[in-house]
Amino acid sequence: MFALADYLIHIEGEPLPRDVDAQQVLAMLSPNARCRAPVTGAVYGTLLNDRAALLALGDTMHTAPYKRPPNSPVLYLKPRNTLAGHRARVEIPNDAAGVEVGASLGIVIGRTATHVGIDHAFDYVAGYTVVADISVPHASVYRPSVRFRARDKFCVIGPTVVARHYVADPDNLTITVKIAGQPSFVASTASSVRSVAKLITDVTEFMTLSAGDVLTLGVPHGSPVAHAGDEATLSIGSWAPLCVSFIGDDTCDGGQP
Repeated sequence: MFALADYLIHIEGEPLPRDVDAQQVLAMLSPNARCRAPVTGAVYGTLLNDRAALLALGDTMHTAPYKRPPNSPVLYLKPRNTLAGHRARVEIPNDAAGVEVGASLGIVIGRTATHVGIDHAFDYVAGYTVVADISVPHASVYRPSVRFRARDKFCVIGPTVVARHYVADPDNLTITVKIAGQPSFVASTASSVRSVAKLITDVTEFMTLSAGDVLTLGVPHGSPVAHAGDEATLSIGSWAPLCVSFIGDDTCDGGQP
């Protein structure tokens, strides 16, 4: 069981995350505060759950290798090496034209979920978080590439997990990504093909989700691209924003940046 009363936050340097109220979160998130990812379970990304993303593929959805739009959720794993927290510094590979900064709603599972009915799906949710699902830009969505999606720190989460009872309608939340020098990117969870409850139901039809796992609702189409030297601020609704900075691959010497 993964139970949450208020806001879960894990300040860097502290041994464990803390469940605190909104006022404490504001006090803890000083301008220089860095955090670990507030959860440590498996993180599953969801592809093609944005209506605009499906429309952008057009007729290619009906040709090989797809042949038709997906009947079930298309998932990929963000492995442990990708996990990072608020104010993470993410290295951009030198062979990439920047990285795509996909802001997604992270659904944090509260208890073991198998064959969950849609009417009971929210009973299995502990809370929600902001996920910066980072990837090297690429066109193919067939067999998601580990090389493009699973580099170190390519899944930044936080800074908090917001308890479920604070989120009245997770299917109508505004998502914003701000990168200096670029227009703000604004999307909404309302553009999702599958709602939060429907996604949980469809995924747990063929696999079990465990307490502490994170299932993303999916990255909105047209997410912005960041380059070395950029800093992105990702926010969902009025939650505490998640900050990520990007560095060139020659900035690090092999240790932690």
